[in-house]
Amino acid sequence: MKCSAIGFMLCSLLSAVPAGAIETLPGPEQIAAALDAGRAAAKERRAPDSFYVRFGAEDELHPSGFLITKLGALSVMATHMTLRGLQPTEADVAQVVSTKTMLVSTVIFGDVPAFAQESYIVFDQAGRTIKPVTVRFDGQANRSAAWPERPRFKAKVVASFDYNDFDPRAKTTITVFPASGGADSFVVDFAGIQ
Repeated sequence: MKCSAIGFMLCSLLSAVPAGAIETLPGPEQIAAALDAGRAAAKERRAPDSFYVRFGAEDELHPSGFLITKLGALSVMATHMTLRGLQPTEADVAQVVSTKTMLVSTVIFGDVPAFAQESYIVFDQAGRTIKPVTVRFDGQANRSAAWPERPRFKAKVVASFDYNDFDPRAKTTITVFPASGGADSFVVDFAGIQ
């Protein structure tokens, strides 16, 4: 992708930003590569969510989650649009690149339908706690694959973290605190995310 395809001013700004593990301001080449990866995934009939950064358990009965970086979001968008016979516009790309927050989605388990109400998520980076900008949670959890055995219910807790608040290269512990008590933690090395 050439600079003219995403706008001269945006391109100039992005070209001056050094690369990080989680790119807070990806450069033109990175943007082009992310869009190309999404288009390739569509041609291979891979699901758009293959660009999510997953963490936690891989089974259906233990806590897990994913996060979506800017580059991942560009690939997801390109996959969706290519599957529909469309291409992302300059405005589409600019909107993703200019987003100020990173989405983190988790699935946790409990024994009553309302266990996830008022749940909270934080990052811990070397003893520094980073709070989210927003948090959403399932008010009513769904039955888990173990129903009626334990864990009986599963719920989503989703948060957005401001890119300016956390270190995009740090080893990070993501912790979910259900209001009903306890906590589920996941260690994610942001430096290892491409």
